[in-house]
Amino acid sequence: MSSHDDTETYVEGERLGVPALLEALTDVIERARSMPMSSSVLVNRNEALDLLDELREALPSQLSRADEVLSDADQVLQDAHVEAENLITTARERAAELVNAEQVVRQAEVHARELIAHAEATVATLRHEADDYCDRRLAEFEIDLGKVLAQVHAGRDKLAERLGEPREKESFE
Repeated sequence: MSSHDDTETYVEGERLGVPALLEALTDVIERARSMPMSSSVLVNRNEALDLLDELREALPSQLSRADEVLSDADQVLQDAHVEAENLITTARERAAELVNAEQVVRQAEVHARELIAHAEATVATLRHEADDYCDRRLAEFEIDLGKVLAQVHAGRDKLAERLGEPREKESFE
């Protein structure tokens, strides 16, 4: 956490998300002092590094939710398999005791197959939702990074213009 008063990354006890941290980092860069006779600026290293550390902490927490959803989907499938196996075992034991054993076993196996099919459909849905969630979060992050990059380029262009020096365009692709 930076000791600089202008970069407060908590709001009423809650940590800010990735977009707010990116805004704070942009603010640090925009407030940076220009170096005379150069397009370079002096950035408060501790302040910028603190914000980058917080960004590193924020990203995994948002992506860990997607991991939890995937983990839950795997657990649902595992539980369904266990339940299906237990149901088949119970049905087989009961069938041995009953005169009409064949019909009971068939019903249990059909029910077990239905449970497994339902569990597999649930897992597929949860996995798709988790992948979609991850994709949306990454797309938002990509947009935010693009905005920050555009602001940095605009700031550097403005500084180069002020200094009367042409600035070479950089590519990060």
